[in-house]
Amino acid sequence: MSLINKEIADFSVQAYQNGDFKTVSRADVLGKWGLFFFYPADFTFVCPTELEDLANLYDKFQEAGCEVYSVSTDTHFTHRAWHETSERIGKVRYPMLADPTHALSRDFEVLIEADGLAERGAFIVDPDGRIQVYQVNAGGIGRNAEELLRLLQAAQFVREHGDQVCPAKWQPGAETLIPSLDLVGQL
Repeated sequence: MSLINKEIADFSVQAYQNGDFKTVSRADVLGKWGLFFFYPADFTFVCPTELEDLANLYDKFQEAGCEVYSVSTDTHFTHRAWHETSERIGKVRYPMLADPTHALSRDFEVLIEADGLAERGAFIVDPDGRIQVYQVNAGGIGRNAEELLRLLQAAQFVREHGDQVCPAKWQPGAETLIPSLDLVGQL
């Protein structure tokens, strides 16, 4: 079953960000774009490379009006310990959401029940709290923050220009398509 246009459920979780603990809720997410970036666990192998990749592009996500939320089933205390002991994770400035109750992982349908861990899922959520883009990778396959940024920009473009669509490899400023009978069989 597709999660496209699914409205995210109400939630309230603890998070670690920039040396502080805070609460993040659905109300905090609404009104702006969000990237929910699920990963299996802190202190692992592929995960720090992905979170560092996002950290390196965080300013670009912010410029695009998007908050990044990394999410694992670890606690906010574990996030802090990882942030303080890993050079890669020390670069992270976005909120690191704690999901020890698995509420978020279940809502986004990435929970591996038998392990109590989340799959590698990335979800772009629009300002109305609806999923517009998602991908889920097997545990050994890391994701690319540049591609997630491109997908965010495409989702934003389509939302703003409802009569146009973005072809493969579309980048901001590139040509788009206006679906019509005239294009059928021409592409």
